[in-house]
Amino acid sequence: MPMEEQTQPPDSGLQAGIIIVTHMDYGSALLRAAESIAGPVQDCTCIQTDSALAVDETVFRLKEAVNLLSNGKGVLVLTDMFGGTPTNLSLSLLGSRTDVEVLTGVNLPMLLRVLPNRTLPLSELAELALKAGCEGIIAAGKVLSSKTENRVEQHD
Repeated sequence: MPMEEQTQPPDSGLQAGIIIVTHMDYGSALLRAAESIAGPVQDCTCIQTDSALAVDETVFRLKEAVNLLSNGKGVLVLTDMFGGTPTNLSLSLLGSRTDVEVLTGVNLPMLLRVLPNRTLPLSELAELALKAGCEGIIAAGKVLSSKTENRVEQHD
């Protein structure tokens, strides 16, 4: 990595790259949904795993994507589930790179929070993604029933 990239100030405008790695085309669908809500996205790509692709080919595509998207801010790899092939293959990146973080359980709330905050340091971006992903999972019936109970109590 050139020296000037390592000494960029935090507000340099550089953005972390995003790679969404999922079974089949789930990641591409998530990205299309995010773009329909938030507008076009740059420096983000999707890689799918399926039985038709050799493992070596998928790992090569992952490494190629990291090299393409790495610009000094790092690359956040979002996978669909821990223990699945997309995550297992993505974990191979961690041993050889310090500018990559892998986060599992990608969902739309996570992606929508990450995309506009990619100038954050990679570790902070990963924490933000984790929090947003968890907060985006809600038992709607329970939330709605508690709001109804609160309204009834207020009227008594």
